[in-house]
Amino acid sequence: MEISKDQIATLIDHDLSNSAQMLGCFLVSSSSLNPETSPHLKAENLILLGDALFREREFRRAINTYKQALQYYKTIPKQSSTVSRSSLSGRSSSPNSSNISAINENEVKFKIAWCYSALNENKAALVEMDGIPSKARTLPMSLLMAKLYRNSRHNRFAIACYKECLRHCPYVIEAIIALAELGVTAKDIISCFSQILNRSGRAFYDQIDSNRWLQRYVEAQCCIASNDYKGGLELFGELLQRFPNNVHLLLEVAKVEAIIGKNEEAIMNFEKVRSLDPYVVTYMDEYAMLLKIKSDNSKLNKLVHDLLSIDPTRPEVFVALSVLWERKDERGALSYAEKSIRINERHIPGYIMKGNLLLAMKRPEAAVVAFRGAQELRPDLRSYQGLVHSYLQFAKIKEALHAAREAMKAMPQSAKALKLVGDVHASNSSGREKAKKFYESALRLEPGYLGAALALAELHFIEGRNGDAVSLLERYLKDWADDSLHVKLAQVFGATNMLQEALSHYNAALRINPANEAATKGIERLEKQMKGVDPDAPEEDEENEVEDADGDQEETELL
Repeated sequence: MEISKDQIATLIDHDLSNSAQMLGCFLVSSSSLNPETSPHLKAENLILLGDALFREREFRRAINTYKQALQYYKTIPKQSSTVSRSSLSGRSSSPNSSNISAINENEVKFKIAWCYSALNENKAALVEMDGIPSKARTLPMSLLMAKLYRNSRHNRFAIACYKECLRHCPYVIEAIIALAELGVTAKDIISCFSQILNRSGRAFYDQIDSNRWLQRYVEAQCCIASNDYKGGLELFGELLQRFPNNVHLLLEVAKVEAIIGKNEEAIMNFEKVRSLDPYVVTYMDEYAMLLKIKSDNSKLNKLVHDLLSIDPTRPEVFVALSVLWERKDERGALSYAEKSIRINERHIPGYIMKGNLLLAMKRPEAAVVAFRGAQELRPDLRSYQGLVHSYLQFAKIKEALHAAREAMKAMPQSAKALKLVGDVHASNSSGREKAKKFYESALRLEPGYLGAALALAELHFIEGRNGDAVSLLERYLKDWADDSLHVKLAQVFGATNMLQEALSHYNAALRINPANEAATKGIERLEKQMKGVDPDAPEEDEENEVEDADGDQEETELL
């Protein structure tokens, strides 16, 4: 029985790609032995085999097979190949397409580029895509081109290709998100829609004028990309009223809440997502980080177990594994974080996790590189925080102050950015008065911000204003079940010889977080004090002068 191309195409259409690629080997072998087989037929057979190999994720073999097909195609006389070279009808712009009624050179190049992209070989993929005339590019081609340009940091070309995608179809959500992250304004993105005509000839922009959800979505993403987190959350909130229990919107909200430190709200939204769709992997590494902060080890263990059973190849899974292993084995945790980056070089949580681990391992110079990697992809509050803390750890005060000021410029309405500048000033005695002003400004902007309250209380404590520290911290007790709050109160009470009160707060901290080392050590010190033994005084770090003369006026204006 002769081997038919239709038989292989049927196998591919039914996702039986392993059988298809084995049968394809027979087809290619038989056609190569027959001297009467035309180059056109040989090329068609090789493309079929290439499609089967692509489905099997054997990308190297697929590339080699597609290129052999193109070599045969080039030997076809021009007059018989003109239609094939120019025709785009009847073909799907997808590497999974198996319809080979007519060879389309552009489609084959696209499939080769897709294979290179899957192998993270962006340069080779771009070479193939550049061989496709711009007028012949379909929507999937334009989207792949945009991603390749962005990965290669050719942002201007990436923006042009993403806009072209929206001119094809305004609902390419990943193009909207990418354009927002690349700094394109909401107005500019929405203007792409006006160039689309629907079937009745009415402009798409006019069509959505009374149905503004897509515009609101664009505006929300642009707000988040420009660090206007408050505005973005408000817009996402409006969308959720219209589309309740929308998993994508809930994930976007939870991610932003995690970034800006609204941990309880973020956890609640992540848990809501998992109740709606327990098989979601997107952003679940962000959820894992929050569970680690909350010391909810049972939920963290279950989350990682679930993610491994859903898809163990995703970068989110390896970040979650890194979070889980952090306390057990920092080196193992670091290897998991690095694995997530190898899987996807644009996966920001991987860089954040790697930077935090390197900081904990007292490797601040390497941590700076990791946080810079996150910033190059998309600057956000966590990457700024990481940079500031890394620079402070190895006494690069000037660089820390520069990074903190950059955060303040990028997020002028962020209390957490103001606190960052205060942290740098507080790192030495001469800057404490400035630090106090920044902490107070942060609390005026966000009265419930515990981080700023703890930092300000620490300044009061250092300078002997224990009463001020206690009265400030006690205001937060009714709203915050936070172990660090109880530890700070215990330290202040201990210093004023109110040992029972100190012991009570250390125990409260351990009830919230049994792994709190500061509380454990604090109780040990209290026990010595109660026995009349004077514990060793804490060593003071050598003070560093802050070189900030050039930025004083700028800070004053921002305050």
